[in-house]
Amino acid sequence: MQGDPPPNLPADTGSAASPDAMRRPLQGRKEVHGAQRRDSDGGAQRTTAWPLALVLICLIGYASLYPFSEWRNQGISPLDFVNSPLPRYWTGFDVGINMLGYAPLGFLLALAALRSRRVAWAVSAAVLGAGLLSLTMETLQSYLPSRVPSNVDLLLNTLGAWLGACCAWALERSGMIDRWSRVRARWFSADARGALVLLLLWPLALLFPAAVPMGLGQVFERLEDALADALADSPFLEWLPVREVELQPLVPIAELVCVALGALVPCLLGYCVVRTLWQRAMFAATAIAGGLAVSALSAALSYGPAHAWAWLDVPVQAGIGLAVLLAVLLLAVPRRAAAALTLLALTLQLSLLNQAPAGPYFAQTLQIWEQGRFIHFYGLVQWLGWVWPYAALIYVVVRVSGRELQPGAEK
Repeated sequence: MQGDPPPNLPADTGSAASPDAMRRPLQGRKEVHGAQRRDSDGGAQRTTAWPLALVLICLIGYASLYPFSEWRNQGISPLDFVNSPLPRYWTGFDVGINMLGYAPLGFLLALAALRSRRVAWAVSAAVLGAGLLSLTMETLQSYLPSRVPSNVDLLLNTLGAWLGACCAWALERSGMIDRWSRVRARWFSADARGALVLLLLWPLALLFPAAVPMGLGQVFERLEDALADALADSPFLEWLPVREVELQPLVPIAELVCVALGALVPCLLGYCVVRTLWQRAMFAATAIAGGLAVSALSAALSYGPAHAWAWLDVPVQAGIGLAVLLAVLLLAVPRRAAAALTLLALTLQLSLLNQAPAGPYFAQTLQIWEQGRFIHFYGLVQWLGWVWPYAALIYVVVRVSGRELQPGAEK
């Protein structure tokens, strides 16, 4: 990691790569050194922790208030739970999930404060912010008959946030965050913050069961049903377009294409910001392997560990193989071209996925996730699985249009 990077090629050139290009960075030495100088200065630094913390706050809000129905005043003070006796019965799972749910938030808030240099007492501020969020969520649960506010949950959430914030403080004091910043400066371009946020959220989005492996964003059928229910008994229902035929399941070749595009999209998204070709190759291998591992974990949570790889049938295997081949062939593509290809891949995959129904087995899977312990994870990941490809679509449109952020001090 020490020393200067090797000689550079001009960024985003359309010419074919020479045999030596695999060993050369796609961005210049000046940009890398500039990013490293920004890493080492003592001024305020932009960080991916802020947008990640905002996403996590939204997900916590959704999980805490799900199912958002039957709101009513139950005739008690919404803060009565604070002075209520401690519950007699609790499980280790409940303790762990309440702590683990807020630990990442405390970590991200403290890290963002430490890196931006704009907030004094970063750990205290992070714990206070997470505690106020937990208090707000528990208070609002008083108006939901299906949810029970708990002072133990409030304490555990605050404790989890404190542990996460202390972890961020320890990593900052030990210099680990600065070392990560230098590694990031060598691996990613200065405007990589948006792409990194999306790439970090992609594995979490895959935890939500998908009707087609790697197929995120299949929302057309649900959106159609939700609109029909919302507009029932109103004249606006007639405004909805009516399909003449039912959605048909994907044929194997269409499933193969969807799987291939789903695995290829994060690779192309990474190509938009990863500096060198060999780094692109390592990133693509890690992304595809990570996608397979998380998909197996999702299947294990849904059907049991014995069925973790049951989804890996012949079309899926062929789709993964095609994704690997395309990722290798596109290693030398310029960054803006990678963004354009990401846009094309996302559009094609979403078009294919949303022309097919979810299927009865998929509906049964969702019922499993909506019951018992899975409800804690359901709210946190289902919206990521629905929204992630559309957020990525907006991001690459901005990059292709040339209006992405100018290179700056982003961590």
